[in-house]
Amino acid sequence: MKFPKPHTLKEIAEIINTTYVGMDDFPVLGMNEIHVVEPGDIVFVDHPKYYDKALKSAATIVLINKEVDCPEGKALLISDDPFRDFNKLTQHFKPFQSAHQSISDSAKIGKNTIIQPNCFIGHHVEIGDDCVIHANVVIYDDTVIGNNVTIHAGTVLGASAFYYKKRPEGFDQLISGGRVVIKDNVHIGALCTIDRGVTGDTIIGDGSKLDNQIQIGHDTVIGKNCLIASQAGIAGCVIIEDEVTIWGQVGSTSGITIGSKAVVHAQAGISKSLEGGKTYWGRPAQEAKAELKDKVYIKRIPELIEQLKKL
Repeated sequence: MKFPKPHTLKEIAEIINTTYVGMDDFPVLGMNEIHVVEPGDIVFVDHPKYYDKALKSAATIVLINKEVDCPEGKALLISDDPFRDFNKLTQHFKPFQSAHQSISDSAKIGKNTIIQPNCFIGHHVEIGDDCVIHANVVIYDDTVIGNNVTIHAGTVLGASAFYYKKRPEGFDQLISGGRVVIKDNVHIGALCTIDRGVTGDTIIGDGSKLDNQIQIGHDTVIGKNCLIASQAGIAGCVIIEDEVTIWGQVGSTSGITIGSKAVVHAQAGISKSLEGGKTYWGRPAQEAKAELKDKVYIKRIPELIEQLKKL
């Protein structure tokens, strides 16, 4: 998430009431999670296990809960609770705006696009040309939709990320300030839910087709010409490369990559990254040929036991 204009380190520290290490005028251009940071971004870290990763990342400002040596060319914001202060920055730069009508005046809707009754289209939404948005679709603020996109009834684009920190008093949510971006020629079925990025974008690539009742988690990027069947659940921060096929009721863990042209059969459970160009099946998902071979061996166990008894 980039800020509307550049800010200084001192200005950011004043917003969240923290001390800092670095020049007062050190430039701050935005804020992002570790997997999408760029120079000029703030990244937060609140566990020693991830200090090195954050300090060595592309981010040039690290919001951290310990005074450490500041890497050359970077700056630190020292906070007793980086998670809380990251949320403060999201609320400051991307505050919630309530709606007072079904289609916001700030929404931009292209030529020949049809919006069916009872849809909600939030602030600063962009919808391209020749789209069809069916009844009861909800499109949250800042969503971007390309040309020739069809979205069926009841789908929700842009709900908050499922991202929580355990506190003694309960769970504290990391506030979502990112977007959903739907590219050209995408077809999204009924009752799908696609969560916005925490600070970046959740993206559905050109020409991809989603069946009904699919969940796509925050910051996941789906490539071009992918097919995803009904009731699949894709966790956050997943990369699905081009021309992947995922069949019904597949579930995935977060932070993995599914390679180009992979095929994942129904009800598979994806617990780690999958190489492209192969077919997968099972829980945990593995190459279908290997899984079927294992099942053949298992079926032979009674026969082998009988043979051993005769020895």
